[in-house]
Amino acid sequence: MKALVLEAYGRLALRDTEPPPLAEDGVLVRVMACGICGSDVHGMDGSTGRRIPPVVMGHEASGEISAVGPRVTGWSVGDRVTFDSTISCGACWFCQRGQINLCDNRRVLGVSCGEYRQNGAFAGYVAVPARILYRLPDKVRYEQAALTESLSIAVHAVRRSGARAGDASVVVGAGQIGLLVVQVLKLSGASPIVAVDVDADRLALARKLGADYTLQSGPDTARQVQALTEGRGADVALEVVGSTPAIAVALSSLRKGGALTLVGNITPRIELGLQETVTREITVYGSCASCLEYPLCLKLIEHEDVDVGALISAVAPLEEGPSWFQRLYGKEKGLMKVVLTP
Repeated sequence: MKALVLEAYGRLALRDTEPPPLAEDGVLVRVMACGICGSDVHGMDGSTGRRIPPVVMGHEASGEISAVGPRVTGWSVGDRVTFDSTISCGACWFCQRGQINLCDNRRVLGVSCGEYRQNGAFAGYVAVPARILYRLPDKVRYEQAALTESLSIAVHAVRRSGARAGDASVVVGAGQIGLLVVQVLKLSGASPIVAVDVDADRLALARKLGADYTLQSGPDTARQVQALTEGRGADVALEVVGSTPAIAVALSSLRKGGALTLVGNITPRIELGLQETVTREITVYGSCASCLEYPLCLKLIEHEDVDVGALISAVAPLEEGPSWFQRLYGKEKGLMKVVLTP
């Protein structure tokens, strides 16, 4: 099969490789679509430490079952599926409590971090345990289904934030996940929703997808948020970048007693204003991946309650992957989500 291999930092190449082995409790999926995640782009240069070459990246995928392990029931060759990016063991204390994203033995598709190497879905086929599969509704196309994982992260983050109807909400970062967070907040009844970014085009899209206000990030962002919230600040803020400056904006935009949810995860460490957090009694949540939100997300896509198609900039064959990675890495204006089709 063909696979897009990160052979060295900064170097991707299309190679002929053997299909992955089929486990007794797993299936082999013929990959029909796989989205390029921001974590893949950042991982390509080694900055995250979670894509140690050689590795086949890719975890936002959908496809068709081509083979079924002998211990698998309920699934057949030809079934249209997507799957969780997190491979949970199903047996540890956290999995037994339903907190599969916190699994003691978790692996993430397309990640090579020193502790393990788990090849992903930028390839003709990917092998996954049947327990992480989800069936695609007939109306959902493969390209749309490839964004289920991203949407699940947004849904999980909004749930973690505790945002309720009528809560003033700030979303810092209007990239792919941030724009999905905006849409999920809209569905939750949060109001007003303020999207913050440095890119005017992304802010325009955020307004189209449900943000009530958009602000270009800068020294006056917190004051502008206060002006939109009767002088108090936002009830909740979700930071979807993962950098110290963006987190500082999110924190300062909150009212006293507000809640900050950290979603961005591109660097191991950031700085956080300790006194600002303590004296204003800010609650800080971390939000890791997703936890059993896939069925809801597939319904949201099926019924067009969330517009994932608005985020897809291009659909391209796998062999064009290296050039699309470079364009994304170079932050080409107007590019959001690129979906590769093996």
